[in-house]
Amino acid sequence: MSTPDHSPLGKHTVYADRYDPSLLFPIPRQSKRDEIGVSQPLPFHGVDIWNAYELSWLDMHGKPVAAVAEFQVPASSPNIIESKSFKLYLNGFAQEPLANAAALSALLQQDLSRAAGAPVTVQIHAPRATAHTFADLDGASIDALPVKIDDYGPPKADYLRADRDAEVVEETLISDLLRSNCPVTGQPDWGSVQIRYRGAPIDREGLLRYLVSFRTHNEFHEQCVERIFMDVMKRCTPQRLSVYARYTRRGGLDINPFRSTDKDLPGNVRGARQ
Repeated sequence: MSTPDHSPLGKHTVYADRYDPSLLFPIPRQSKRDEIGVSQPLPFHGVDIWNAYELSWLDMHGKPVAAVAEFQVPASSPNIIESKSFKLYLNGFAQEPLANAAALSALLQQDLSRAAGAPVTVQIHAPRATAHTFADLDGASIDALPVKIDDYGPPKADYLRADRDAEVVEETLISDLLRSNCPVTGQPDWGSVQIRYRGAPIDREGLLRYLVSFRTHNEFHEQCVERIFMDVMKRCTPQRLSVYARYTRRGGLDINPFRSTDKDLPGNVRGARQ
């Protein structure tokens, strides 16, 4: 049964150092989507961008090779991949001899696509700064607003509102105050979120209160972003909307979900906290 309680998360773990695709643990998306009113066809396009910073294997002479990998899991896939199982799977390559990075990429794409239930793209990069792009999410920060807050969960969509008597705007708002928790261990997940929309102006103080109300909420990264997208759509009814969260890494992995009314996907730009 694919529920977090049946995964290795939060339990004593033996770390494998040889390739073992059975370590990957898929979790169906739909049960959480039912909870927030996401049905088929999906009301959004999107992707979950994963970055792995602790990837290594052996070449055919036994010398270690280090790399950074990027994975893109389509939001339309039936499953997410539980993050600790993903980490254990990647660690399994540490003592695995492989001909080259292309051989590793083929294995990764095969196994991750099978677990997600849809094609997963894989890119392997050199572990040097020149191979990566660093920049913070663009937009107007709402974090300095003089708002008194005493509500830290569960997420409260009632805070969201838009001024429908005002002229339509196109703007991008960002916050570095997103925090939620792992639904099994309770460990905190820290992130920055970007909300780009066209529509009636969204009340910024209400949006900030809403985002802070995730602070003690237990939910996976992907589910939090879908909840934000659905709540903003329902409460503020923008003509267009994109929600992009960049979470800090844990266990050598970061997860960056993106959901949008548009088909265009975001770049994989690492922020200061990543």
